[in-house]
Amino acid sequence: MRYFILGFLNQRPMSGYDIKQFLEQFSWLIGSPSFGSLYPALHALLEEGLVSVDITARADKPLRKIYSITNAGRAALHEWLGQLTLSDAPLKSFVMCLILAENLSPAGLATYLHHRRDQVADHLTGLSQTVGTTDDALDLGQRLALDYGLAIATAELSWLDSTLAGLAG
Repeated sequence: MRYFILGFLNQRPMSGYDIKQFLEQFSWLIGSPSFGSLYPALHALLEEGLVSVDITARADKPLRKIYSITNAGRAALHEWLGQLTLSDAPLKSFVMCLILAENLSPAGLATYLHHRRDQVADHLTGLSQTVGTTDDALDLGQRLALDYGLAIATAELSWLDSTLAGLAG
């Protein structure tokens, strides 16, 4: 979560409320942090010098805290993105990296997507082999889960292929 917050703040300064509202749009893909986890993460980033805060008084309203990324925060973000793009990230981390794609160079993004494509293709091969060897032994729920995995992997490969073609074009 901390690096995800840094990625948002690298795009523009935001309040904790602004970050939470933005994340709500993607909650079905990545979940949505509670204010009880978001604000401690912001506080820790502040203590570590990765973000700064500008506090503004407002009439008849609570203080408004706008967080901005520091140079140290940018360095930490880019180090994390570099590690993430080389790992076999789970779907949630992959989507988080896509949301933060403007923080990657075009070549870095293409490399990340190619790596993800290889990962998904390997996963699809493994699922297909499972179908071939265990099809008769699966109960309904297991079969449904396997079919779902196959459909998702197939759709993701299609999306990755068209996205990579668009980036290359």
